[in-house]
Amino acid sequence: MTIDAGSLDIPLGPHEDEPHEDGINARLNWLRAGVLGANDGIVSTAGIVMGAAGATSGRTTILIAGVAGLVAGALSMAAGEYVSVSTQRDSEEALLEKERHELEDDPQDELAELAGIYVEKGLSEELALEVAEQLTAHDALGAHAEAELGIDPDDLTSPWAAAWASMLSFTLGALLPLLTITLVVADLRIAVTVAAVAIALAITGWVSARLGGGPPGRAVVRNVAGGLFAMAVTYAVGSALGTQIG
Repeated sequence: MTIDAGSLDIPLGPHEDEPHEDGINARLNWLRAGVLGANDGIVSTAGIVMGAAGATSGRTTILIAGVAGLVAGALSMAAGEYVSVSTQRDSEEALLEKERHELEDDPQDELAELAGIYVEKGLSEELALEVAEQLTAHDALGAHAEAELGIDPDDLTSPWAAAWASMLSFTLGALLPLLTITLVVADLRIAVTVAAVAIALAITGWVSARLGGGPPGRAVVRNVAGGLFAMAVTYAVGSALGTQIG
């Protein structure tokens, strides 16, 4: 199907429900890091406190185990995310620097390379060359980085933003099972904690699916099933160890 550009009666640009805002890639990255951190905080801390609850009924022991897991997990998430994103950013910056040198040293070859990319996408050679020339005149590095490397030089992910998002979200996620199992009366603490964790994991599974554009149903089922399995295993291990040690 072909469309006559002169017949369009709508303004040029993205759809209203598909905003192409500057920095959206970076924001999505730290949002995903935040959701992942919250999910890990819920599952890992729930596993720790359930294991402790299986071994002992002492509220203080369970609280100490949960707090230790929360602090260690939050710091681990922050450090891991910082290192991971820093490595990615270093690689992107190295590729951008290489592209800068190539544009300075051999601009004609770079122009031909950019035009060739648009020919492969379906443009005629004449139109591809015209597009490449105009984009290069507007922002040579941005045009080449996006077409050749898939990188937006103005939208590199911040390691610190990802690290803080992971640490804070892990902490918030971890607080749910920790507070639930320590504040609820002993007879109900296991059941209430399991229910609270299942609901929280359903929410994080749904949010992660929405951010990734995938079907939320399967994501929710996977998330909840994985969390319940982890709690069941750690509770069983805690019970077995508590019985043997006791």
